[in-house]
Amino acid sequence: MTFEKKKSLSRRGFLAGTAATIGLPALAQDVDGAGSVLLEKDVKTTVSRNISSFRSLDWRPYFSNLNNGAVLVDISSRALHFWGADGQTYKLYPSSVPLSEELTRRGRTKVVRKIVGPDWRPTPSMLKRNPEWPSYVPPGPDNPLGTHALYLSWTYYRIHGTHDTRKIGRKSSNGCIGLYNEHIAELFSLTKVGTQVLLI
Repeated sequence: MTFEKKKSLSRRGFLAGTAATIGLPALAQDVDGAGSVLLEKDVKTTVSRNISSFRSLDWRPYFSNLNNGAVLVDISSRALHFWGADGQTYKLYPSSVPLSEELTRRGRTKVVRKIVGPDWRPTPSMLKRNPEWPSYVPPGPDNPLGTHALYLSWTYYRIHGTHDTRKIGRKSSNGCIGLYNEHIAELFSLTKVGTQVLLI
């Protein structure tokens, strides 16, 4: 093999390697909310699992009736399902879910209060984990509850909006379920005090 041919192959290899490296962040990596890097194989697995499980569901396996409507939150697929009491209305929204299993609560509850423009106070355990957080945040663009909140019968648990849209579809909350502000506004209009809620 001549020197010129070796030089050409070496240059070609260098260019191909550089192009692959430059394309790597877009094609093979994704950064989750905690700043961790997921390799291509992990991204494919995660995306595939979430897309396949983010699908419409029937209410019957989960609720005995649709009195006052019903909300199902599927933590695994990061999706919130709503069925109206009329049996015709159905909505499916992407959601944020708790950061860890320790912060996750599952089971049956219901909507006990609805607030437009909620204020926010971190729980004692949140302040213990994050002492730099403020003890109170009024309604507005800095409020982590977004524009609307559905308060559940479980203390401290809510379904609410968020101004930080990067959180949706991720494990990013301290226990609550978050929706895009436009989605929580729609869900807010569809639910009632007494709407049944199931987290699985």
